[in-house]
Parts: sequence; C-alpha cells; structure tokens
Amino acid sequence: MNRSLPATPTPTYLWAVGSVAARILPPNVIEGRYKVLHLQVWQDIYGERSPYIPDLLPDSWQPYLRLYPQRLHLPEIYGTCSVEGETVLLLKQIPVDAQGKLYPSLEQAWQEASVIRQVYWLWQILDLWTPLTEQGMAASLLDLENLRVQGWCVRLRELFHTPPLSRHPRAGGIATATTPSVATLQRLAEVLTPLVQRAKSAIVPPLQTLLTQLQQDKVSLSVLRQNLNQLLLEQAAHQPLRITVASATDSGPQQAHNEDSHYPTALELVRNGSPGPLSLNNHCLIVCDGIGGHEGGEVASQLAVQSLKLQVQALLTELQENPEVMSPDVVADQLSAMIRIANNLICSRNNEQKREARRRMATTLVMAVQLPQQVNLGGDVVGNGHEWYIAHVGDSRAYWLTERYCLPLTLDDDVIAREVRLGRSLSHLAAQRPDAGALTQALGTREAERLRPTIQRFILEEDGILLLCSDGLSDNGLLEQAWPEFTPQVLGGKLTIEAAVDFLIQLANQKNGHDNTSIVAAACGVSAQYPVLMNLAELTGTPSEAPPVPQVEVKPPEPTPAPISAPTVEANGQSPPAVKEKTREEEEETEPPLRPDYELPSFFEEMQANLAQNREEELEEVVTPPRGGNAGFLWIIGVVLLIGAATFGVLTLWPQLFRDTPEMLPSPPMEESGESESIEE
Repeated sequence: MNRSLPATPTPTYLWAVGSVAARILPPNVIEGRYKVLHLQVWQDIYGERSPYIPDLLPDSWQPYLRLYPQRLHLPEIYGTCSVEGETVLLLKQIPVDAQGKLYPSLEQAWQEASVIRQVYWLWQILDLWTPLTEQGMAASLLDLENLRVQGWCVRLRELFHTPPLSRHPRAGGIATATTPSVATLQRLAEVLTPLVQRAKSAIVPPLQTLLTQLQQDKVSLSVLRQNLNQLLLEQAAHQPLRITVASATDSGPQQAHNEDSHYPTALELVRNGSPGPLSLNNHCLIVCDGIGGHEGGEVASQLAVQSLKLQVQALLTELQENPEVMSPDVVADQLSAMIRIANNLICSRNNEQKREARRRMATTLVMAVQLPQQVNLGGDVVGNGHEWYIAHVGDSRAYWLTERYCLPLTLDDDVIAREVRLGRSLSHLAAQRPDAGALTQALGTREAERLRPTIQRFILEEDGILLLCSDGLSDNGLLEQAWPEFTPQVLGGKLTIEAAVDFLIQLANQKNGHDNTSIVAAACGVSAQYPVLMNLAELTGTPSEAPPVPQVEVKPPEPTPAPISAPTVEANGQSPPAVKEKTREEEEETEPPLRPDYELPSFFEEMQANLAQNREEELEEVVTPPRGGNAGFLWIIGVVLLIGAATFGVLTLWPQLFRDTPEMLPSPPMEESGESESIEE
C-alpha cells in the first residue's frame, strides 16, 4: 500500500455506436477530442468539456434513459459527434477495464467459467429480459458479442431494437440485421443452445430442460425463473461461505454530532462473542444517514436500525423453522414490507411531534441481508444459497470490491436519477442543477404507500468485500479512487478488514470532512482455504525476516470506538418532492486536513508500526520472563523432545504389556502412499 490516490481524473472511455464508427480504426482522433483506442472504443481526451447534446433529446434515446435503474448492466448516453456527415451516438459506463479494453464477451469467457458463474450469467440474462422487453430492447440480449462479462456481472455494450442475424466483415464485424425478426424467448433459446452444449457437465441436463421450456409456444417466464433460481442456489450451496464483519463511524472534523446509525456496531460485534451460523451480526448489515438535525436525524436513523434488526431476526428464525426456499420476488416483498414498517415508525414520531415539511425527521437506508436459505444437496446435506439482498432508500450506498474492480450496487434516490429515469435529461446534465443532490425519497417523509424501496439480489460466488457506507465516504467518488489501496491486501490476508475500515474513516475525514461517515464492511470468502505453516519464531517472540501483519485491535482517533471485526463464520409520472437538499462546499476550496502531514503511504507505515508495537506489548504481558539468549526457544525444544521420548517408550512397551489382547491393537497402515493420498485429499 505504497501508492497515493490518483492525481488525474479517471479516463472517459466511450462506445461509438453504428457502422460508421465501426469503420474507423486506431490510431485516429475524431473532432480533435475523441481518440480511437480500439474498434468502436474511444476516449474523450477532454473529458472536462461538455460533449455535444441536442437541445431536444431524440425519442430514440428514451430506452437508455428509462432503463437508468439497470445502470449496473447497461451503458448511459454521453453525447454525439459527427463522422463523415453522420451523427454517431457515444455511450459511457461501458464494459471496459482501466486501460479501455473491452471485457470478454459471454461466449469468450464461457468455457473457463465456473459452474455457478455460468448459471448466474444465464439468470441475469433472464432477469433483464422483462425490463428490456418493456422498452423494445430485448433484441440486445440476442447477440452474444454484445453481452460482456465483468466477473460475475453481465454488461451490455449497447441497446438495439432488432435482433442481429449475421455479422458482416465490411461493417467492421458489427452485428447487423439482414432480415427483420421479433425478439422472443424462443429466439433466445436458439442463441443460448451452443452455450448450453458447452456448459459444465453437472448443469447440462437441467439447462437443456430450460431450453425446451423456452421453445414452447406458451412459456411462463415466472416458471423459468423459478427453475433457474433453484439450479443457481444448488450450485452456490456447494461452495463454502466465510463472512467477517467490521464497522466504524465518525462525526467528521466539521460536525459537532453524528446523525448516522449502523449495525452491527463495534460494541455489538464484541458483545456477541463467537456468533453461530444464524447470528444477526453476519447476516444483516445496515447504514442509515439521519436527516433533520441533532434532535431529528439521529432519532430517525436509530429508529430505523432498531426496527429492521428485530424484523430481520424474525425472518432468520422463520427460515430456520420453515426450510422451504423463497423466491427472490417473495423475499423482495418481505424486505419492502419491513422497510415500510420502519418508515411508519418514523412517520408516527413526526406526527406526534407535529413536524411538517422540512422539519420532519427522516433517514436514508442501505441494508444487506445474507439470507441463509437451506438448500438441499441430497440426503441430509444442506447448504447456504449465498444470497445477498441489497435494499436501499436515499443516497447511502453499497459496493462490491474485488482485487480487480469496484462495482457500485445501488443508485441514489436523488433528483439526478429522477430526471434521467423519467426521460427528461442525461445524468451529467441533471448533475448541473442546483438541486441535483436533493433526495427524492427517504424513510419518514411520507406514508409507506408512497415509498418505493429498491431491492436487488446478488449471488456471492467470488471472494470480495461487500461495503455499505453513508455519503461521507461515497461523495466525490472517493471510494472509487481508494479501493485499490486496501482491497487486494484484505483479500490476500495481509491486512485486516477492521484496519481497512479505519483507513477509510481517516480518508473520508480528510477528503470529505463535511459530513458524518459510517461504514459496515463484510469480507466474504468462498474459495478453498489451505493449511498455513506456523512460524515457530512467533511462538517464542523471536522476530522473523518477514513478520506477518499483526492481527490486533486498531485504535482510531478519539472519540471514535475502535472498529472490531466479528469472528469468521462458516456456513454451507409525477415526481415526488425533494425531501433533503445537501449543500456542497466549493470543490476548489481547501479543507483543513485531519493532520498536516497526512499522506496515504506515511499513514499506512505509521499504522503498521502501531500494530507491531501493540502486538509486542500484548506478548510481554503473556510470555514468561526472559531467560537470556535463546533460552525460551531451547526450553520449548526440550519439552517437545521429552514428549517424543515418552511417546516412543509407550509405543515400544505396549505389545509386551498387553500380549493377551492383540485384537485391541490398531492394525498398521498397509501402504504409506495410501496415507499420503488421504492427507492430500
């Protein structure tokens, strides 16, 4: 972690739509600003300038705008440019890596993907079918080259109405339609057939059954989803699941009090000790950002957290008593009902205190629930389906972090999202409004019938960090810049999750010190773990050449309680009114730093030094007084030799002492190789 945050903005990579753009090869620069990197992948080298956008947005842009809630999977409109007298549409948020290279297509990545990832990709395609069909864009799912995969996530390069039937080299390989056809589920089955034939052998039979159902004249999409969901959970349940949680909160250097609430807190993580498989600590993560001042926002956020904790605990108990698997739609309905109950509690308090309009207290919410549904794997074997349900209202966010990428899982409920979703504006145009950051909904501002919480599910099938935070961290794209500084180290076992959370709190205080910051992070593991050889030097206190990072409590600045991780658990229209305006400080104005000498590299060096010092102090309290030189080491070796000699003597005398009972003696191993195979297995 010797890197500092990027001093330059993230490059603006674009997808140029159409056959004209497909004929332009690199190196080339269009209109003096769009650099051609790869076929149809361009970079705006003057990203700080606004692109050309017509005063009246074309009707053909409406599907992109209306599908803005699917931003995790779909691109956005950036602007247009002119090439050879024709208008070229430019898309942003496209499926490319940090160097502007397209992620592999679904077809390219299919063969090497795990069995669960293959099923998960198909599930996402089926899940996108309905919203894309409503906008007349389901044909976009019928071109395997258009479907790109970023890890587990399916992402589309562009949207189009007509299914492509062939590819023409003269068009630069772009998919074009030669004969009009309708995007149907039967056509989807034809497209997916080659993939199913090359799928992992364990899932070929059920997927072939799915294709047969897709090809029927009267096909039920709900039945297809139910069958594919069952297969997805069964495959996920074969993997192990480890969850380690850490959390922290801080009022920030510019705030006198903290209106945020979160769960689990550091104190709750300690108080609950070693949680069981159904511990709420490892199955429910909540962050709430209160609105309404010290006497309002703080109360609202606490009411929401306490209410949701009780309701999620009841849901976990119900799952234990009734093992029948619930569909994602049923779970989403239950979570929505829970959120509405919490909303009504805050509304009732507002009504009791006669709070009206902007005086009403409210709170944002982001909640992650790991639903331990019991998936039968045959016989008495039951596994966990690895489901995370993300619920949110307002602008508190959830992110999924891996060693390779950072994916925002939620979309803020603000004026920007409302204007785009209603087809009125592009996101970067709406962001220029004075009320751009005002929230369009929050818990407690209106009756439950008018609340529209967003619920989505994602399947945990790779190692990563699920991070929930308030806008004290997410503002100004801070996490999107900082994630490479800690994520690989945490997932590689070189840094604790609590140390990473503490780093983010410190970073938020320095860069976004205008607001409270709360973070709840879960380090999730599904990969196999192998035995680690113990360093004998650690037992004797003798320093080794490369000491590991000490696993001790990290003490953040007062008055913030130290973030402590939980023990690892194994488990197989009309727009609504804006309710909160967030005044933003001038971005160019210099904020007073937390410490004048604060820099990322020096901060981590100081953190590691403090960790090492704390570890040495703890060891001094428990080890025996020094005996001089290597006496401690020799003393341990002597004990080991004594135990070995005693064991040898017992094994030698055993046959002579018990000659009359040979049948009680264990038979010697027949072959040494058999023992080795068992250990390896």
